[in-house]
Amino acid sequence: MSEERSLNFIEHIIEEDLANGFPKEKLRFRFPPEPNGYLHIGHAKAININFGLGLKYNAPVNLRFDDTNPAKEEQEYVDSIKEDIKWLGFQWENELYASDYFQQLYDWAVELIQAGKAYVDDQPSEVITAQRKTPQEPGVESPFRNRSVEENLDLFERMKNGEFEEGSHALRAKIDMTSPNMNMRDPVMYRILKKPHHRTGSDWCIYPMYDWAHGESDYIEQISHSLCSLEFKPHRPLYEWYLDQVYDPAKVRNKQREFARGNVGYMITSKRKLLKLVEEGHVTGWDDPRMPTISGLRRRGYTPESIRNFWEKAGVAKRDNLLDPALLDHSVRDHLNKISPRVMTVLDPVKLVITNYPEGKEEWLETENNPEDEAAGTRKVPFSRELYIEREDFRESANRKFFRLTLEKEVRLKGAYIIKGERVDKDADGNITTIYCTYDPDSKSGSGTEASQRKVKGTLHWVSIQHALPVQVRLYDRLFTVPQPDADKEKDFLDYLNPDSLKVVTAYAEPAMKALEIGRTVQFQRLGYFCVDKDSTEDTLIFNRTVTLRDTWAKMDTAD
Repeated sequence: MSEERSLNFIEHIIEEDLANGFPKEKLRFRFPPEPNGYLHIGHAKAININFGLGLKYNAPVNLRFDDTNPAKEEQEYVDSIKEDIKWLGFQWENELYASDYFQQLYDWAVELIQAGKAYVDDQPSEVITAQRKTPQEPGVESPFRNRSVEENLDLFERMKNGEFEEGSHALRAKIDMTSPNMNMRDPVMYRILKKPHHRTGSDWCIYPMYDWAHGESDYIEQISHSLCSLEFKPHRPLYEWYLDQVYDPAKVRNKQREFARGNVGYMITSKRKLLKLVEEGHVTGWDDPRMPTISGLRRRGYTPESIRNFWEKAGVAKRDNLLDPALLDHSVRDHLNKISPRVMTVLDPVKLVITNYPEGKEEWLETENNPEDEAAGTRKVPFSRELYIEREDFRESANRKFFRLTLEKEVRLKGAYIIKGERVDKDADGNITTIYCTYDPDSKSGSGTEASQRKVKGTLHWVSIQHALPVQVRLYDRLFTVPQPDADKEKDFLDYLNPDSLKVVTAYAEPAMKALEIGRTVQFQRLGYFCVDKDSTEDTLIFNRTVTLRDTWAKMDTAD
């Protein structure tokens, strides 16, 4: 019983179909992206659902590209989509394209014309749209709605042969201009587009509309359950009507069902708006680490496991909702905590001199790579008289709640010694340039001495100046300042761009980090998780901040 209660509503539908006699061996799913942009976090939900069902029921899952609009589709997008799905950990059964079925779709359209269920309309698209009116009033029939079958067949073939200009003619289904469902008011099935297709070249100059191609492609592939996002629910009657026109009772009748979109706060997932961000230079590309694209998340340091776990936790809902990005951050922190080596890097350095540490001396301290993973082993970290610590980790004076370094108080240097603040040097503007301290030579971490067991309230990370590796660190934050930047129709979503979504600093890291490869994620101790960026060179290692150790936005979100 407990397993049954844990099923989501889509699994309940499938289980009910199986209980009613649907053969399990005929279960088949698909993920059908349009190759007009890069996949984003919302697509990851659909991928998780469809491929997850394939794994659960040991059923094939097709990857089908709904490539019916050559004006916006490119091979680059096809390649990126395949790469993203593989990276997420899934493999499709067949790689297919709606363009594989262009001839079959055309032939079926001819049959609809012959049956008096489709006609060629000579009106511009704006007129057709206006004639549909509103759901509260009946539409106006086209003056070409009752053309003869012969004339429609002739015009449709001439459309196919390229005799007409774009926008001059369209093939429409003849359904019901009085239907309260606007999708049923004689929808356009074909339009003229004299643009080369990324697969079929110039073979066609008419292309099927999405609603016509999508459902029939599902039928051709014998998809048992066509799962799509909630905005397609009003399209379901049209999906069924089109299917009725070609359905063979000897075959599987595909079933469309809808689930809530994958909306995450502070992100937009409109491909048109994402493209605008890219084209206008607000980001560096589709894989900019601030983008909600899978390639952007990958470059930022998110893992496939964290994204899959995020959608597992979010669940499959029937109603659209806005997910808190903190849940996504939690998923990535949880996974990176298990797999990421701990390293020390100082982002905003101030010099620390240990006055009683011998000049010229250096030690190589052994430290764990990851306390969560014994198999990760240990490494050596250099220690010397002059170190960098974070500027915010020191105050000349502070209250009892400040557990970092102050004058006349002690803290421990991570994996090293206990130190005590003594005095500071300042520049002409009063900025601290050097902190002087003393250390307890018997307090070395792990030495087993009584002094090493002494408890102090603060622990600081540090880097030896003599051995420090300069690195560039890109501090990424949310791209927008509000949870729904495109919700206000009176304002441009660009008005909500976060001016502080990227800060670039020169930081200092322990030397072992020089060996990290592109894409490797590490934890900068006390700071967060960071990933080696592809822009890194032999001379300059570049890190992207994946996520902080804590949700730095939580207080801001509740302050209002």
